[in-house]
Amino acid sequence: MGAGSSSLALESEGGSGSSPSRPSLDDVPECCVSSIFMYLDPPEICKLAKLNKTFHGASLADFVWETKLPSNYKFLVEKVLGQSPESLSKKEIYARLCRPNCFDKGAKQVWLDKSSGKICVAVSYKALRITGIDDRRYWNHISSEESRFNTIAYLQQIWWFEVGGELEFEFPAGTYSLFFRLQLGKTSKKLGRRTCNVDRVHGWDIKPVRFQLSTSNGQQASSECYLHQQGNWGHYHAGDFVVYSSNTAPLKLRFSMMQIDCTHTKGGVCLDSVLICPSEFREKLKQF
Repeated sequence: MGAGSSSLALESEGGSGSSPSRPSLDDVPECCVSSIFMYLDPPEICKLAKLNKTFHGASLADFVWETKLPSNYKFLVEKVLGQSPESLSKKEIYARLCRPNCFDKGAKQVWLDKSSGKICVAVSYKALRITGIDDRRYWNHISSEESRFNTIAYLQQIWWFEVGGELEFEFPAGTYSLFFRLQLGKTSKKLGRRTCNVDRVHGWDIKPVRFQLSTSNGQQASSECYLHQQGNWGHYHAGDFVVYSSNTAPLKLRFSMMQIDCTHTKGGVCLDSVLICPSEFREKLKQF
């Protein structure tokens, strides 16, 4: 009788003896989720933000995204986006800097790698000093979907080949590599298929091209190689440089490539741009 009475009492007080609800992700405090997000990569944060409102709200915290931004993000917002860093949330700054952003009249681009937040910079051939570039006997300007700047320079033939440029930029601390993006041969599309005419390619197997790089703080690098990648874009390494501190003035780079042996002509090469990226990105250059 006593056991039966206890059973009835439980049923009347707790429904039918059901256990209390278990904790769920919605019960985790937003501040705790934000603290965890500080240790995750941006793509992981964006995926988890879709779970529920708490995770979405945590993904908007400024202190989360400030840890993902490069140390020079204020310089980038002012110089590239043309805005005050205080007028944008840190997540919005990160998202906008991950897109290719043009500066210096559209001749240069900067963007962040989405996963790591590290900086990459590209300089169009239009911002470089190129021997004979305005003479149509030597160079042609060609529209191209294969260039991030939508235009490339095609060299028909020349005796003195020399290309040089400069860039003054504030880089975060790290080691960077500089490449010239070149292709032997002229590409076109026929019936929707990519083709490459290499008939005019000549002179690059006789003497190597010399690449040089120097910085305003005294670093220097040089290399030589024969141009060899017919029909495909290649990144030719000029050298590396190191930025030791993020709290220094903008670094000035000078870079060049030349083949000035006038005993023979050379031609049939496309010049797109110069790429500067963290040295660890060398394995994924095809993405650029």
